[in-house]
Amino acid sequence: MESKGSLQAALSALSEYDPNSMPVDQARLFIRKFLATPGEQESIALNEALRRTLAEDILSPMNVPPHDYSAMDGYAVRHADVASAPCRLKLIGSAFAGRPFAGQIAAGECVRIMTGALIPVGCDCVIMQEDVKADGATVEITKAHRPGENIRLTGEDIAKDSVVLARGQVIRPAEMGLLASLGFSRIPVYPKLKVALLSTGDELQQPGSALEPGRIYDSNRFTLMGLLEELGVELIDLGTIRDDRANLRAALLDAAGRADAIISSGGVSVGEADFVKQLLDEIGEVVFWKIAMKPGKPLAYGKIGNSHFFGLPGNPVAVMVTFLQFVRDALRVLMGQQPQPPMEFQAVSTSRIRKAPGRMEFQRGILGRNENNELVVRTTGEQGSGILSSMSKANCFIILPATQGNVEAGSVVQVQPFNHA
Repeated sequence: MESKGSLQAALSALSEYDPNSMPVDQARLFIRKFLATPGEQESIALNEALRRTLAEDILSPMNVPPHDYSAMDGYAVRHADVASAPCRLKLIGSAFAGRPFAGQIAAGECVRIMTGALIPVGCDCVIMQEDVKADGATVEITKAHRPGENIRLTGEDIAKDSVVLARGQVIRPAEMGLLASLGFSRIPVYPKLKVALLSTGDELQQPGSALEPGRIYDSNRFTLMGLLEELGVELIDLGTIRDDRANLRAALLDAAGRADAIISSGGVSVGEADFVKQLLDEIGEVVFWKIAMKPGKPLAYGKIGNSHFFGLPGNPVAVMVTFLQFVRDALRVLMGQQPQPPMEFQAVSTSRIRKAPGRMEFQRGILGRNENNELVVRTTGEQGSGILSSMSKANCFIILPATQGNVEAGSVVQVQPFNHA
């Protein structure tokens, strides 16, 4: 376990560190400094590998294709025989996928061949059946062809001992098929990241019951469950914790003893009942940022023992924005992955957007194309941090820099498409 004060000591040595006005990009960099790739790995069956992360490079045990194969239905020939087409060749047999031609071709001969069949010994060209006139015993080649035409050569897809998948690769369906095609039944992966999740607040009530006066349903926990499920972590759901210092303290200590990372929503503001920051000062370390962004100004990152702690705001949209902008990639690093910066590009705004200078804003947008096939984007409407429907309607963020003021319709803006995969 790291000694108390190590996080703050490291941060105090960093330049441009201001916990009360942290630019978005700087906050990402500071969080990244305290993340590390897992040190352990395990071997799992390939059929259990979906969304797991490779712990080692995978080298191909074979050439792909393992032999020269036909890429077309047609006729396997010696190029020397067809170099001076038109010509007529004797048909001496057939080759099918899984049933190769057993003999050897001599001058003036050819073999009927199917896609995926082994190239017969002596052949170095496959002519498509559309380019051949066949009468049963012979075939007529009407035009010249190149050597090697329509042949998949040994190892042209994957060479033996080459790196097929690199350490840190997430296993998706395509990777599962690729590994199976190379004969792998087990693969080395990092252990599943254990993430504890909790919501805080006396006002929260669980869906499925009649809503009481002054209460709201706990949507944040279910939003975060979905986002975490997409990552493939092992979720530890601690439910809703009331605004009681002792109960919250016990829940955080319990989470730290069971999880690699802890995510809470609510309780990181400055109200009298917002205990998270106070407790982190007691039982762990916290860097309490007032991020220069909207929505999602209050965000806490720290550690309790060896567990990373992410304290997200209570407003539903702010929860999603801060998770997608900070937490998701941090968890990917802890899972052994190497996340790349999200894709961003420009589009023309068809909406007038209200914005005051001072904070970077992540407005919710709907990206599409106009009648001229140009990329255009419009807002989803009202952008309050409690309007969760804006995230459901949106397919991108409209990213407005801190210095930006109002945006007039027809202006070019930066957009970041959603990618929850």
